[in-house]
Amino acid sequence: MNVNWQPRLENDLIILRPLKADDFDPLFNVASDPLIWEQHPTKNRSTKEGFDIYFKEGLASNTAFAVIDKKSGAIIGSTRFNPVIESTNAIEIGWTFIGRQYWGSDCNKSMKTLLMDYAFQFVDNVLFYIHESNYRSQKAVEKLGATKITQLDGVTLSTRPTANVIYKVRKIQG
Repeated sequence: MNVNWQPRLENDLIILRPLKADDFDPLFNVASDPLIWEQHPTKNRSTKEGFDIYFKEGLASNTAFAVIDKKSGAIIGSTRFNPVIESTNAIEIGWTFIGRQYWGSDCNKSMKTLLMDYAFQFVDNVLFYIHESNYRSQKAVEKLGATKITQLDGVTLSTRPTANVIYKVRKIQG
């Protein structure tokens, strides 16, 4: 399947645009808050060295986005798509963070909805891989209607040390 997994998407709250190299400084300004990574196993992402690894991997993926607050024009976070090894009928949404001032707002739901609506044009399943101690992210995807799974279409899904709980949202057929 030949899909552009890095389109520009927007709604009335946010813009998701492809991540670029010159986004490093404004994005690190957001990511340098240690409380963002408090429940994440890779806590060093709040340091320049730790964030540099995360950022370079995002750029290399060609599926990462800068999240822009449409009202202020400021970069407020990042997210990305990731292929699911075991299925061509699924895509992962992950590596997501937004500045703390946006926690509890509609920004996360808005961002995930944009990504899911786009993804559901090409696949029937969106997966979220989350670390078992990251309760904040688990609750956020549960609010989107995601349910915990270990298999997809009868195939056991592999996890990562930093993301060992999997959630799924299935496209509504209609």
